Amino acid sequence: MKYKIILSMITVVMLASVFSLNYNHNAKTDTTLKPVSTTAESLNKTKNKTAKVKQENKNKFIKGLWITYMELDTSDTDRSYSAFKTKFNEILQKAKNSGFNTLIVQVRPFSDALYKSKYFPFSHIISGKQGENPDYDPLEYMCSICHKNNIDIHAWVNPYRICTNNTPNSLSKDNPYIEDKSLGIEIKSGIYYNPALEKVQKLIVNGVKEIVENYDVDGVQFDDYFYPAKTKDFDSKEYSEYTKTHKNKPMSLSHWRKENVNKLIRETYKAVHSVKSNVVFGISPQGNIKNNDEIYADVKTWCSKTGYIDYICPQLYYSLDNPALGYEDALNSWKKIIKNKNLKLYSGLAGYKAGTDSDSGTWEDFDDILLKEYNIAVNKKVNGIMLYSYNSLTEKSAKKEISNLTKKLKET
Repeated sequence: MKYKIILSMITVVMLASVFSLNYNHNAKTDTTLKPVSTTAESLNKTKNKTAKVKQENKNKFIKGLWITYMELDTSDTDRSYSAFKTKFNEILQKAKNSGFNTLIVQVRPFSDALYKSKYFPFSHIISGKQGENPDYDPLEYMCSICHKNNIDIHAWVNPYRICTNNTPNSLSKDNPYIEDKSLGIEIKSGIYYNPALEKVQKLIVNGVKEIVENYDVDGVQFDDYFYPAKTKDFDSKEYSEYTKTHKNKPMSLSHWRKENVNKLIRETYKAVHSVKSNVVFGISPQGNIKNNDEIYADVKTWCSKTGYIDYICPQLYYSLDNPALGYEDALNSWKKIIKNKNLKLYSGLAGYKAGTDSDSGTWEDFDDILLKEYNIAVNKKVNGIMLYSYNSLTEKSAKKEISNLTKKLKET
């Protein structure tokens, strides 16, 4: 009897200890990186938890961080799966500890893929040579580890770019452009898909659709590259054919080019939501609204009509005192053109400019510009911010600026 009483007392103490540990864990944010479990049961639990979290976090304030393809490159170590996991784990841990809740990861930079694709070859960033199979799936791992740590992940896609400034230095034989050179055009700055071609639009839309079908991403984002040049001969053949079949009231070249891009955006939006209704599609255009006209990005239509995008994140990469265009003025101009009440507006912040002589040296005058811009975004009821880019978190010149910003991110 004596031993039973002692045993009962020990059991009570142990249960109390477990309860205390669980309570303390829930009471404080855990910034420790959670490893990916590989059992089928744990994967199913993770998927169910992820779906629940996605629904709960639908209206949360986004604190995003862009991860470029260059920041994912493991050429300074080795090309193994282990090296990639180590690299990305470091990125994720740093982002999580800095208060970010969303990563925007560049998974298709040059008509290639950091994932298994039916349409695009593997990126040279992963294997060292475009088209070479690395024998692992980077995006699959990134989605798993992000969600294990309650971090959202958006797949960042450059829709039209094939090659710029000899990057990549060689295209694989299974690159869509190499297989069919009628899809694109070579100009001085590089090689680009022709936005006027229906088969190009279909290729890009199918490429996005397979990401949403095969990977547990929370969003897909296009960046600010659309028509690569204003030259008339870029798509002169296609425009000539269009005017011949629309002799009565043909669109001007400018309007026609905008409509080519608009069609791609509409079809991408439709494709994303046809697969998963809770995955969002967004665009990060240039911060100066007028500059978007030069690349035929019809941002006013995207912001005013439904069926185009779920969010827009203009790259408001300006200091508060930039003489050409200040951050707050730029943000106000975007708020004015948003007529779609369901569209979310995020503010892109220039972490890469912090502590530099950019914007006529105005970034050198203060060390809390990013913090003030974050506060302005919050006060103006913007739905979130996205910082460009990960490297700014470790840049010496940006140390004070980033410290002030991330301290605030962790508090909110």
